[in-house]
Amino acid sequence: IRGGDGNQEGGVGLNGRFGKNTKIKNVWIEHANVGAWVGRDYSNIPELWGPGDGLEFSGMRIRNTYADGVNFSNGTRNSSVLNSSFRNTGDDALAVWANKYVKDPATDIGHDNTFRDNTIQLPWRANGVAVYGGYGNSIENNLISDTMNYPGIMLATDHDPLPFSGQTVIANNGLYRTGGAFWNEDQEFGAITLFAQGQNIPGVTISDTDIHDSTYDGIQFKTGGGAMPDVKITNVKISKSNNGSGILAMGGARGSATLTNVTISDSRDGDILVEPGSQFVINKSGLKASATPLKSRTRD
Repeated sequence: IRGGDGNQEGGVGLNGRFGKNTKIKNVWIEHANVGAWVGRDYSNIPELWGPGDGLEFSGMRIRNTYADGVNFSNGTRNSSVLNSSFRNTGDDALAVWANKYVKDPATDIGHDNTFRDNTIQLPWRANGVAVYGGYGNSIENNLISDTMNYPGIMLATDHDPLPFSGQTVIANNGLYRTGGAFWNEDQEFGAITLFAQGQNIPGVTISDTDIHDSTYDGIQFKTGGGAMPDVKITNVKISKSNNGSGILAMGGARGSATLTNVTISDSRDGDILVEPGSQFVINKSGLKASATPLKSRTRD
């Protein structure tokens, strides 16, 4: 439950388990704490346990929330948010949180959820779209612009989720003026950021995506305790990373990425920056030449 002070339930436009194959269309939610929080902790009312399955939101208009727009939590699966509009959310506009507060952590994992054909503008805190753990989740055909301090799209293992496994797909998205600085401006986030805080983030594909006018890096692999192995970046165009590089691997990042038909241009710190000490390997054979050189140094 995402409630108010003392974890009391309240301030949520749509809140609950939602059962199977529920369809919610053309609902305008504004000035709520959360637009829609899908799922309840198993311990809340155990006899009513049953995560959202086959839930579909479409034509939603969610504005000016204190926290999330739509959060697929507590084992939500096979569900989607389609053709919807989000503006000025105070946490993730869209999220899958594969949390542990479920009946069976071995099976009740957030999986096979889709965020497709949505417009996300001006989140004033956190991400345009985020996935925390799970498998088979996809972020496709979304237009994301003007994030205040976090990425346009983030995959992360903070918030102590169940592990990532299988595939996570980021495809056919447009990100404009995304990324930012937060936590007393000590952390700078890329337009697309992978943050394996503790657990690994395997099986990621980023394809057919335009990233333009980012505040910091276009794609960022962040320092963390886990690894991000075998990321595939295909048919991606990154232009004008204003205060960073096209692709950044931080000094504590671990893993690898393979570039295929990737074009990077006009980034302040060059096309690719692998910070000293990083154990992240980038296969650059599929990188198209640009006017800025490749670099391997700490950001200025």
